[in-house]
Amino acid sequence: MTTNRSERALLEPPLLLSVLALLAAVLAGLASGPAPAESAFPGANGKIAFQSDRDGNQEVYVMNADGTGQTNLTNNSGYDADPAWSAAGTKIAFWSNNAGNDEISVMNADGTGQTNLTNHPAGDSGPSWSPDGSNIAFVSDRDGNYEIYVMSSDGSGQTRITNNPALDADPAWSPDGARILFTSHRDGTDEIYVMNADGSGQTRLTNNSAFDYDPDWSPDGTRISFASTRDGNREVYVMNADGTGQANLTNHPAVDQTSRWSPDGAYIVFDSNRNGNFDVYVMNSDGSGVTQLTTNLADDVDTDWQPLPAVGGVVELAVGSSDSPADLSDRSRNDRAGPIAAAVAAGALALPSFLPAPLLPGSHAPHLPGSLAP
Repeated sequence: MTTNRSERALLEPPLLLSVLALLAAVLAGLASGPAPAESAFPGANGKIAFQSDRDGNQEVYVMNADGTGQTNLTNNSGYDADPAWSAAGTKIAFWSNNAGNDEISVMNADGTGQTNLTNHPAGDSGPSWSPDGSNIAFVSDRDGNYEIYVMSSDGSGQTRITNNPALDADPAWSPDGARILFTSHRDGTDEIYVMNADGSGQTRLTNNSAFDYDPDWSPDGTRISFASTRDGNREVYVMNADGTGQANLTNHPAVDQTSRWSPDGAYIVFDSNRNGNFDVYVMNSDGSGVTQLTTNLADDVDTDWQPLPAVGGVVELAVGSSDSPADLSDRSRNDRAGPIAAAVAAGALALPSFLPAPLLPGSHAPHLPGSLAP
C-alpha cells in the first residue's frame, strides 16, 4: 500500500467513518475495565525469521513466507541466532554474544531497538515467548548446568523452573500459556517433556533410545512437531499433545530439523541439508508439498514464523518506545487496541497523521551447548 493511496483512502467518507467508529469502539473497550487476555500464537501467516551466516557471521534475517525479501535484521559483528517471534508478531527475541557472552536480546520486528535482557555472565539462549507477551522462557547454565528459566519480557524476575543435573533445553510455550515443552537428557538420551508453566508436573512424552528434541506446539495446541534420530538420521516428526501418534513427516536421507508451525496451522517450516547445505524449507502439516525457500551457499537455519494478530489480538510496546509501561500496564486493555493494529498490519487501514499509529508486526544454531544430540 503506497502512501498516496493511503492518503486518498482516508479522504473517502465511508472509510473515515469506519475508522472513527473503530476508534470509538476501542476507546469504549479501554474504559470498560479488564477482560481476559487471549493467546495470539494462532493467526495469519506473517514473515519467517531465520539465521544465516551468508554475510560472514551468524545473523538474524526475515523473509516473506514465499522466500522473497530476505533481509538482515541484526547486522552485528558477533553471533546472533535462534530468533523467536512474540505472540503479537511485533518483536523478536534471540540470543547473541555481542555483549561478550551468550545473552537473550530482543528487538522490534524491523531490527531496531536491540536490547540485552539477561545481562548475566553465564550462557543464556533458546528464548520462547509466552502467548500473552509478558514472559520469556530461556535456557541458562548459570547454576552449573543447563536449566529452563522464565523472566518477564523486560528481563526482570529471572527464575529457574527446572532443577535437574542433566541438560534441560529447547523450551516452547503452549498457545494457552499453561504448559511448556522442553528437551531433557535426564533419562540418558534426549527426550521431549512437558511441564506446567511454573515448572511443576514434568512429564515425559517420548521414550526412545534415539534422540528426540526441539519440540514446537501447533497453534491449536493439539499437536507437537519435533526432531528425532530414531530412523538413523535427523527427521521432523509430529505427535499428539499427549505423546501418542508419533509419525515421521520428512522421510528423507538428509538432515531435517528445527520445525516450526505456521500460525494458521497449515504448514511447517524447517531446515534441511538435502541439497548440500542447510536451507529453509516449508511443507504442509502432513509432510506433503515440500518446497525450498532459501537457496544460498551459506547455512540458513533456525526458523520461526511470525503470527500476524487477528482482531482483538495482543498489542505490545516497541523496544525503546517513548510510551510509559504504565500507560499500557493493563494487558487486557492492550488486547482491545488490537483491531486497529490488525487493520493497519493487513494494509486495510491507514490512520490520519494526527492519530498515533499502532505497532506493526514486522536450529542450525548448535543444539544447545552440552546436548548430546548429534
